[in-house]
Amino acid sequence: MTPEATLSPAAAGEKLAQFMLDRAAALRSELSKAIVGQTEVVDDVLLTLFCGEHALLTGVPGLAKTLLIRSLAESVHLGFNRIQFTPDLMPTDITGTDIIQEDLSTGHREKLFLKGPVFTNLLLADEINRTPPRTQAAMLQTMQERQVTVGGVTYTLPKPFHVFATQNPIEQEGTYPLPEAAADRFMLSIEIGYPTVEDEVRIVTETTGTRQAAIQPVITGEELLKIQQGVRAMPVSQDVVHYAVRLATATRPGSPHCPKELAELLRWGAGPRASQYLILAAKGRAAMLGRPCADFEGVRSVARQVLGHRILPGFKARTQGIGSAELVTKVLSVVGEKA
Repeated sequence: MTPEATLSPAAAGEKLAQFMLDRAAALRSELSKAIVGQTEVVDDVLLTLFCGEHALLTGVPGLAKTLLIRSLAESVHLGFNRIQFTPDLMPTDITGTDIIQEDLSTGHREKLFLKGPVFTNLLLADEINRTPPRTQAAMLQTMQERQVTVGGVTYTLPKPFHVFATQNPIEQEGTYPLPEAAADRFMLSIEIGYPTVEDEVRIVTETTGTRQAAIQPVITGEELLKIQQGVRAMPVSQDVVHYAVRLATATRPGSPHCPKELAELLRWGAGPRASQYLILAAKGRAAMLGRPCADFEGVRSVARQVLGHRILPGFKARTQGIGSAELVTKVLSVVGEKA
């Protein structure tokens, strides 16, 4: 009998909570060797990892989006692949394809599946909005079901599996906005802004010399899966669940739960997956902070990242210069913790 098996459920829960808290701190420490500043962005990326989900990172080129995900893969000791999305990228370039292989000695031919770069643990889908919707759609099955179907045969992706996609701002030329179904698969939408002057001075100083950041793995894939199971097992009260659902339904124009002052600003609202992710992300946030359960504060802290890419401003909002982030702020202000 292992020592863990002799622990009471409460003691085992406390031990797991401490383990998650320690691993979050260790990951932050390793990532800080390569990433200067961007504390909130790093925390959101780790939150995505702890929840076992996917994230969409939006920002102009040069903000270390690729470096952040590559460094994350090194610190977790996971398989890592990068796909550079371009207008001529085909779906099979992502998922893989069947090939015919001939044995030169016998002349016998057989069909083999050549795996694509999606068969990894951490996949960086770089500039995903640079490729047409047909290729973007190839990511849907991989992200939702963790599977790939080619030639009528379904292949299971390795565990854990995470997609971290980056995109340039939609208003830039040569981009294809993600379809709503594809965007909805991302638990979080993470906005990356420019660094402060102090941080940029440090970035320039550290990256123009001979020093190279040496990132060490501080967690294994098996430990990460254990953390992800622990996050999902974390308790949450029905009051908090109802609050998350009210936040999501308040974004749906035409719904009786959407206040009039919001309905006239919204064209499209968040679906049920938003409610699920609000609770899951709140659980992950609690785990990273060493808290015993998900709470109202946790839901509010992830609302912008969960809801922002799932709601579409209406004509009135656009004419007034009101974007998704400001709409989420309005939702938080009108929806109380009590029904």
